[in-house]
Amino acid sequence: MSLPAYFISDVHLGVNPPGALPGREKKLIQFLEFIRGKASHLVLVGDLFEFWYEYRDYVNRNHFELFFALRELVRSGCEVHVMQGNHDFAYGDFFPKTLGVQVHRSLVLEIQGKRVFFHHGDGVAKSDRGYRIMRRILDLPLNRWLFRQIHPDRGMAIARFVGRNSRKLGESREININEYLDWGTSVLKRRNCDICVHGHHHIAGIWNVKNGVVASPGEWIWKPAVLRMEEGGLILDTL
Repeated sequence: MSLPAYFISDVHLGVNPPGALPGREKKLIQFLEFIRGKASHLVLVGDLFEFWYEYRDYVNRNHFELFFALRELVRSGCEVHVMQGNHDFAYGDFFPKTLGVQVHRSLVLEIQGKRVFFHHGDGVAKSDRGYRIMRRILDLPLNRWLFRQIHPDRGMAIARFVGRNSRKLGESREININEYLDWGTSVLKRRNCDICVHGHHHIAGIWNVKNGVVASPGEWIWKPAVLRMEEGGLILDTL
């Protein structure tokens, strides 16, 4: 029997809004240590961090214990992947080169005889049209270079300020789950997959659709949950 695979989304490390679970980074590290040697795959399905940007000689020291835990998980034989989210899309080569963790915008994996498609889910809903335009602008090489000229401490402060304000706007936005299910159904057919896993809307669930299954691990800010894949099926575990 193959080892289980685990999927987690929207941890948003680096921000603690009112009511957030205290010590959730420590809880995540404990989970990574628990599955060491007991998991075939771990996929972090976007927005692991509230903000991530890599400078040439700078790495955020607030997350060193997490980095060590991820590296040890990889060394145990677990295949670890991180999806780019809308908050943490500016990865460089630190994760793949130093930790052995692969970074993707979208990904298809063969797990337990199933083809599983992964994507954070940002830009899927019609209401994300403005975000899609902004993402292209922020991701331009010139704009990345300009941001790199800012001192890391100052850059992080700017990012936290922007993140707090965008979060307030997002809290009032109504989520149409059917938009995500329609997109997932289309992806399953287009990519010839059995399962589509995404995050972004923070709603945990497993939905049977026409071409297979669409699932979301939920979030780790208020109610941490993990999507576990075992013997080709999905189980939603709350922690």
